[in-house]
Amino acid sequence: MIGASRISTKQLEGFCRRLAMYLEAGVPFRTVMAREVERAPAGAQRRRIAALSQAIEQGASFAEALKFTDDYFPALFHATVQVGEETGRLAETLRDLADHYEGQLRLRRRFLSAITWPMIELAIAIFVIGMLIYILGVIGESTGQTVDVLGLGLVGGRGLTVYLTFVGAVAIAVMTVIRAIQRGLVWTKPIQRLVLRLPGIGKPLETIALARLTWALNLTFNAGMSVRRALRLSLEAARNAHFTDQIKPIDREIAAGASLYDAFCSTNAFPDDFLDSLNAAEQSGMVAEAMGRLSRQYQEQAEAALKALTTLGGLAVWAVIATIIILAIFRLFSFYVGMIRQNLP
Repeated sequence: MIGASRISTKQLEGFCRRLAMYLEAGVPFRTVMAREVERAPAGAQRRRIAALSQAIEQGASFAEALKFTDDYFPALFHATVQVGEETGRLAETLRDLADHYEGQLRLRRRFLSAITWPMIELAIAIFVIGMLIYILGVIGESTGQTVDVLGLGLVGGRGLTVYLTFVGAVAIAVMTVIRAIQRGLVWTKPIQRLVLRLPGIGKPLETIALARLTWALNLTFNAGMSVRRALRLSLEAARNAHFTDQIKPIDREIAAGASLYDAFCSTNAFPDDFLDSLNAAEQSGMVAEAMGRLSRQYQEQAEAALKALTTLGGLAVWAVIATIIILAIFRLFSFYVGMIRQNLP
């Protein structure tokens, strides 16, 4: 569910890193979890960590205890923790997870830093439009001639109320869609597919998804997970409908005895550079290592892709602002010319 509580990426990165550090230092896991309960902020996080700690105190393994937290932790975290425990590499797995989440946070910070100024400009434009709607409505009441800046009949106090309601509804809708995409809800898949077809936007988003996919392949294969399970979790980790749609077709191919390369090729959904790397890695028997290298390459490309996306976002905001300004100028000019004509002898 969209409103259900889930651990943030920043909290998860810190949680994984602390657990890895304590385990590598030989601190008993029960002691580690007791400390985590004490340091967790009041609220959902403390309740979930307390449930983990209680289950572990009663003899459950870490992977078994995670089942008592519902979907507070992502599915990939559940699966990698279980494999990490089974293979005796829990500390290393948790450190790999922490590094991954740190990379995701770094990308997010860069994106937010780049998009901050365009968003401030958009907020100023929305504020100025609202003030124009209200002020020109007041002027229209005193002069008897209404000036509709947007041409939508929005003037005065009532027009301002309708305008702000519309802006608020759009903002809530956008945030709901973003959160639903992050949760992987089924109804967002058509939206994701549509966005991927947009020129200038689809390719950067595909690169970001490939960075997640290759990292997850590196982690799951390195952890010793079964091939079919590793592929399913890795494709889910991409968080992109273009790739998650291929889970069942790829699984069928692998179950029928196909190689990784042939299974991925059969979908016609993956770029040539990814397929070439996968083919070479499979032939050399070093899939995990190759996916690790490819993940770092895609990570660098993803950073460049984010810059491209923020540039497009900035241009889109400028286009909206310019359109509004030009429209307002023409409306005000028309009002001014009308006033002159009324006063001509």
